[in-house]
Amino acid sequence: MQFGYCERLDAGFWAEPVNAATNGAFLVAALAAFWLWRRQPARDGVALAFILLVCAIGMGSFLFHTLPNRWTLLADVAPIQLFAFGYFAFALRRFFGASRLVTAAGTLAFFCLALSLSWAGRALLPAIVAGSAGYAAFLLGLIGIALALPADLTLARPRKLLALAGLAFAVSLTTRSIDGLLCGAFPLGTHWLWHLLNALVLYLLLRATVLSGSGPGITASAFPGR
Repeated sequence: MQFGYCERLDAGFWAEPVNAATNGAFLVAALAAFWLWRRQPARDGVALAFILLVCAIGMGSFLFHTLPNRWTLLADVAPIQLFAFGYFAFALRRFFGASRLVTAAGTLAFFCLALSLSWAGRALLPAIVAGSAGYAAFLLGLIGIALALPADLTLARPRKLLALAGLAFAVSLTTRSIDGLLCGAFPLGTHWLWHLLNALVLYLLLRATVLSGSGPGITASAFPGR
């Protein structure tokens, strides 16, 4: 592994064909969520914004895995960060009915947690796995929100979707972390599984968003058909 991922052995455009191709899963997730969004009687603009962000995640990641440089790295990372912190703020506002001030403060605290874990990982962990440390905050956030949601029937479905997303992301983060460790035994690596599983994670989160209606706080009519 000379270029950051097991699959990439040279600087060619198609040096990571599987890593590149599996970014299509993000577009599939976005299209599936868009189809669901179109079926809703009230189409929430926030949900559509998240769907577009997932499209950007897929395209940015494809660019980075075909033309790796500092600009495509930014195109890869920026939409992911926007989605992660934006979704945390959305969850506080939509699922918990938090005020704008509480939402802003909570999201800032979450950002500081992610930054701290990233710094700690780079300082304490081997370089081959340190890059995954910053994503640990996103896992904690997903699980934390799912566990913190009140035991209310109107929140049963978002709680289930977020819990499933947290479980899938735990497996996904594991595949990202072990990619470099398995190069000798499995030259293809496991980063492509990170893409496929993250597409599932994002679809589950988009589904929770689309079905949650609009405005702060979920009403009793949200998430019909439990």
